[in-house]
Amino acid sequence: MKRLEAGTVLDGFLIGPCLHAGGMAHIYAVTYADARPAPFPMVMKVPRMTSGDGAENIIGFEVEHQILQVLQGRHVPRFVAAGDLEVLPYLVMEHVQGNTLQHILDQHAENKTTASFNEIAKLGASIARAVHSLHQQNACHLDLKPANILLHPDGYAVLLDFGLSCHAHQPDLLAEELRKAIGSPTWIAPEQVVGVRGDPRSDIFAIGVMLYEFVTSELPFGNPVTQGGMRQRLWMDPTPPRKLKPDIPDWLQEIILRCLHPQAALRYPSAAHLAFDLEHSDQVRITQRGQQTAGTSVWTHLKRWLKAAGMHYHPSPLPAQQITEVPIVMVALPHYDVRDDTLYSLKQAVARSLGVRPGARLAVVTVISPHQSSASEDLRSETTLHRRYLTMQRQWVEGLDLQHHQCSFHVLESGDVAEALLRYAQGNHVDMIVMGAATHGLTIQRVIAPVPIKVAMEASCSVLLVKQALPFSKL
Repeated sequence: MKRLEAGTVLDGFLIGPCLHAGGMAHIYAVTYADARPAPFPMVMKVPRMTSGDGAENIIGFEVEHQILQVLQGRHVPRFVAAGDLEVLPYLVMEHVQGNTLQHILDQHAENKTTASFNEIAKLGASIARAVHSLHQQNACHLDLKPANILLHPDGYAVLLDFGLSCHAHQPDLLAEELRKAIGSPTWIAPEQVVGVRGDPRSDIFAIGVMLYEFVTSELPFGNPVTQGGMRQRLWMDPTPPRKLKPDIPDWLQEIILRCLHPQAALRYPSAAHLAFDLEHSDQVRITQRGQQTAGTSVWTHLKRWLKAAGMHYHPSPLPAQQITEVPIVMVALPHYDVRDDTLYSLKQAVARSLGVRPGARLAVVTVISPHQSSASEDLRSETTLHRRYLTMQRQWVEGLDLQHHQCSFHVLESGDVAEALLRYAQGNHVDMIVMGAATHGLTIQRVIAPVPIKVAMEASCSVLLVKQALPFSKL
């Protein structure tokens, strides 16, 4: 494949320098040939299509062309134009600034350094949020790896290279044409090995592989080159990170090994759940998995091997529907001027919401005023207040059936209750907010505008307002 010469004009685009020459494509900086300003920097991606290349290159070009046109948001490059397949195929898209994760990994390797665990968690949460945005749009990436993830200077992740992706509302060209394991061997999920495509939890597995490499500087499954080598991950577990690096915190190992479980159903049910744990490490539920240093038993591997023998290709599900079934539910729990029947009504509403959504996560949130704490009084110190309200929250959830649900507790300080709730819900991908129709008592409501109305009007998710019956004397 010959490179395009800088200065060449192609379909109204002026070709600039070649920014990247890879095995799958060449990337060029481009501008408009008529010198009109572009709304953002642009690049042209020209797929590699020589006589020795496989069919997946041209199919991947078609797939990326289809998917880029329908994806939105800051976590994907903006699509501009595409070239004629029979003349010269190309894709023109936004040139997003930043470094890829591979560049960051290479820098650590060159300098013989490692990122801190908190930095790794922050990075993983950024990736998970970007992936969740993709899944909400009914697309799965299916080729996540450090070279395909760019970290924007503002801190959010941008996903690149959708040639192996699938969209539930478009034909899955790769599955129809090839029906074999498609993906990068190092990061491919077990179900992808047998041709299962379109499960959003496959992307969660790939995030787990990257987190494992960041904390251990090793790959959990090596870099297999044969189908048999890739197939082993259908029943095998990686070496526990703490065996390779004993100082890894148990909460981080818990997260990584859950992402890497051979069975998709036993991983995080959505990337939003994964991001939540990475951003709230103190709320991670630690199991034996988070503390183990020995590998899984041969008997467990044998049972998984027998189960994996029956896995085969099946059509893609709807990712958006799948993640909607396991939402993050937030309940806004008031802490003063509140009646017992309000708290009871909230508990009933939460119980009903969780009862029809197995696997949903519950976040109990209370907002307190920063003026409540005092640096000079022990009983009103910030630590004492937070402990008191966390205890109140834990007492409130008593009696709820949380056997199939993770539950976490959060005390926020803000002078604007509604704004704090909205900010928390947006930052944690909350799918449903449950709150009282009055977050405080009737006396407060007569003085200030009700918080629930503002939350209901401005929230980007569903809001369930729970109204309790008034005493008979006030009717």
